[in-house]
Amino acid sequence: MLYRTHNCGELRLDHVDQTVKLAGWVDTVRDHGGVIFIDLRDHYGTAQVVINDEALIRGISRECVISVGGVLRMRAPETVNAKIPTGEVELKAESVELLGRAVNRLPFEIGESDQTREDLRLKYRFLDLRNPKVHQNIVTRARITKYLREKMDELGFVEIQTPILTSSSPEGARDYLVPSRKHHGMFYALPQAPQQFKQLLMTAGFDKYYQIAPCFRDEDARADRSPGEFYQLDFEMAFAGQEDVFAVAENVLYGAFTEFSNKRVSPAPFRRIAFAESMLTYGTDKPDLRNPLLIRDLTGFFADVDFAPFRGKPVRGVAAPDCAGQPKSFFEKMLAFATEELGMKGLGYISILAGMELKGPIVKFLSPEKQQELIALLGLKENDTLFFISDEPKLADSLAGRIRTELGRRLNLIDTDAFEFCFITDFPMYGINEETGETEFTHNPFSMPQGGMQALETMNPLEIKAYQYDIVCNGVELSSGAVRNHRPDVMLKAFKIAGYTQADIESKFSALYNAFQYGAPPHAGMAPGLDRIVMLLTGQDSIREVVAFPMNSAAQDLLLGAPGTVTERQLREVHIKIR
Repeated sequence: MLYRTHNCGELRLDHVDQTVKLAGWVDTVRDHGGVIFIDLRDHYGTAQVVINDEALIRGISRECVISVGGVLRMRAPETVNAKIPTGEVELKAESVELLGRAVNRLPFEIGESDQTREDLRLKYRFLDLRNPKVHQNIVTRARITKYLREKMDELGFVEIQTPILTSSSPEGARDYLVPSRKHHGMFYALPQAPQQFKQLLMTAGFDKYYQIAPCFRDEDARADRSPGEFYQLDFEMAFAGQEDVFAVAENVLYGAFTEFSNKRVSPAPFRRIAFAESMLTYGTDKPDLRNPLLIRDLTGFFADVDFAPFRGKPVRGVAAPDCAGQPKSFFEKMLAFATEELGMKGLGYISILAGMELKGPIVKFLSPEKQQELIALLGLKENDTLFFISDEPKLADSLAGRIRTELGRRLNLIDTDAFEFCFITDFPMYGINEETGETEFTHNPFSMPQGGMQALETMNPLEIKAYQYDIVCNGVELSSGAVRNHRPDVMLKAFKIAGYTQADIESKFSALYNAFQYGAPPHAGMAPGLDRIVMLLTGQDSIREVVAFPMNSAAQDLLLGAPGTVTERQLREVHIKIR
C-alpha cells in the first residue's frame, strides 16, 4: 500500500495541481465552520491539509497518524504562512485513512513539551521527541556525528570498535559491573573509557585510531554529564606528542563549530593556559574566556595592611569596569550571592568615583600611598569597582572564580555570540587525598610525567606536572587527554608513588603492562565529548536535551523502567544473592 508520495516538508509551488499523498501525525485541527484545517507533521516538516467533508476525519484527533490524498493547490495570498517552507501551498483532501489512533488526552502539549517538567517528558519521551525543536536536536546530533567521522577519516584515522564488556579498573569513577554466568563470582565491567584498548591499539601498530565511543560511569548527574552513559570522539596517535594532538583537535573542533553554528569561533591555535595560571586568573580549570574579567592575586599587596579579615589568608581581586554606578541593590544582591549561595563570610569592594576617589568600607584601612599603589597595580579607572575575595587557600581561587562568573553574568559582559576555546595544560600529576592523607593520581593515571623517570625519582610528587590537558569551550570541559606513559619502568615508578605495587599493576593492568614489554611507541590522544559538543552547538543547557533516551538525574530510565527488579532465576544464573 502506498502511504505517501511526498513528505510533509517538501511540497512547494512546483507541485501545485499534482495529486499527492501525505502521511504523518495530526498536529492541530482547526474547524472554521464547515472547512477544517489540519497541520500534518512528519520527520521532515509540516503541511496544511484542507478538508470540506467532516465525515473524512470523524474520530480523528491530535496525534493520530493518518494518510491523506488529494490535489495540491496554492493558498490564497492572505493565508500564506511565511514561517514554514510549505506555507504557500495546501493539500485539498479527497481521502483520509486512519493509520494509528491516539488517545484524546495527551500528557502535555507536544509543541510545548520542552516547558514540561522533566519526569513527565522522560516518561513520555516518544511524545517529547515529536516536538520539532527537540526532534531537531537529535537530527543535528546525527549530522554532527557524521561530520566528525568524515573529518577523522579525512585526517587518516582508522575507526575501530573496542569491547563493551571488559575488566574493572580504577580510572576515577565507579564501574558498572556485570556478573558472569559462566564464571562463578566474577564480574565484567562496562568501560569508563576505551583507555587501555586504545593504548593497546597503538602497541599493535595502528598509527591513528578513533571511534565514537560509549563510556559508562556510575556517577551523579549534572547539566553537562549524564549518569550512566555518554559518548565521546575518542582518538589516539602513535609517535605523537601534545602539540600533535592539539593540531588534530583544533582542526576537527574548529571545523565542526563553524560548520554547525553562525557564531564566532576562536581560530586555531587555541590558547594554551597552564592549570595553575587558570586557577589563579579565572578561579577554575574550565574558564569561560567570553567573560573579560580577570582575577588578580592581592595577597602580597595586603601583607602590610592591618585588615583582620584578610590576615594570613590569600586575597583575590576582581575589577569590574563601569560598575561603580550600579544601584545599591546590585551590591546587595552580590553580597547575598556570596554569603547565601557560596557560604562566604562577606564580599568587600572598593569603587572608583570621579576624580579617582576611592569609596568603600576597606578604604579606611589603606593609606593614601597604598590607594595609589592599588590603582597603579590593577590599572583601575573611574567607575570601576574592585571586589575582594579572601578565604582558606583551598577555597580562595574557586570562590573568586564564582564571583567572577556572577559579575560577568549580572553586568552582561559575556559574549553570547561566540565560542571561545582553550587548552588547559600542565596538570599536577599527584595530589593528597583529603580523607586518607595519601598521595594519589589527580588525573589520568596512564599519563607521562613531565621530566619522565628523573622527575619521579628526584622531585616532590606534589610538584610533578603531567602531560595532561583539557580542552574547554565557553566554560564547558569538552575533553581530557594526555601524552601516555608507554614505558613499563616509568609506569611502575609512577604507580608506586600512588601506592600501587608491581603486583597491583600486573593484576589490574596486566594487558597494558605486558604489552609495554614488547616495544610500545610514544603515543598521545584525547576524547572530546560528543554530548557536550552537540549541547553547545544547539544552545541547550543540559545534555539530556541532545540524547534520544536519557536517564533522569537519579540515573533512572523513566520510559523503560530501569533499573528494575529481576527474577530469582535470573539472579541464580549469575550467582547473585541480594543482601
